[in-house]
Amino acid sequence: MGTEKYLSSQFVRRISMSFAGKTRWIVFALFIPWLLNSSFAGPDSRIVRIATTTSTENSGLTRYLLPEVEKDTGFHYQTIAVGTGKALQIGRAGDVDVVMVHAKSSELEFVEQGYGVDRTEFMYNDFVIVGPPTARGGIDFSGMSSVVEIFQNIHDNRALFVSRGDDSGTHKKERQIWALAGTPPDESWYREVGQGMGKTLQIAGELGAYTLTDRGTWLFTQERSPLEVVFEGAPELFNQYSVMAVNPDRHDINYPGAKALITWLSGDKGQRMINEFRIGGEQLFNANANAGN
Repeated sequence: MGTEKYLSSQFVRRISMSFAGKTRWIVFALFIPWLLNSSFAGPDSRIVRIATTTSTENSGLTRYLLPEVEKDTGFHYQTIAVGTGKALQIGRAGDVDVVMVHAKSSELEFVEQGYGVDRTEFMYNDFVIVGPPTARGGIDFSGMSSVVEIFQNIHDNRALFVSRGDDSGTHKKERQIWALAGTPPDESWYREVGQGMGKTLQIAGELGAYTLTDRGTWLFTQERSPLEVVFEGAPELFNQYSVMAVNPDRHDINYPGAKALITWLSGDKGQRMINEFRIGGEQLFNANANAGN
């Protein structure tokens, strides 16, 4: 018997024993509705809270997948879309049940520190660099074969670059590339906006600037943007997504609901639907749960 049910039964027993005959049962009957609607009933065990990256939200992926997850599992999933750093921070506090993120080193640290369990890699896409076309004053990157060369040329030309600046998975990747390029950005042409991917792309478009974006969000927003893809395809731009439950031994979370989501996303139906998700005929994400974790 659960704690709430045990407390409720003991409470009713003490009250009912203090009365005799019909009076006892009348009082008992009067208390039933109150008990059913009181805090003894406990939280809604069907609600599961997800901290997910803005890219899965901005691209429409979560709105596409979650109705099917709910239908198949019986749980109700509520999302909060933030950068990976913030999602992991919320997970550490136990304010969500499951996190869906894309920064492997930070995820492994999260697990090693005892905050996350059941980490599962389930899909990937890639990052691309977008910026103004050469016809409108953009840099000519033809002949350049590495992302490091691209960033070095942006630095050398002091071309305006808009960064998410929010400790998201995309921001972490961007900082890694600047470190590889050995050319730290200068505030005179580098703008950190502290926004999600969709808003960052909007600002970059308004300023005619370069930025790093995940391909999924770019495909979702490209028709409204004056920018274009100026570089893609480098191994360093690979973008793996993972999902994991917050550790139920550390926080009182809905572990069955979190586990159901992880199992669904890495299962046959989830993997098939991820591969089938398209915008304008283009596939945004690639399922890879079976590639091993």
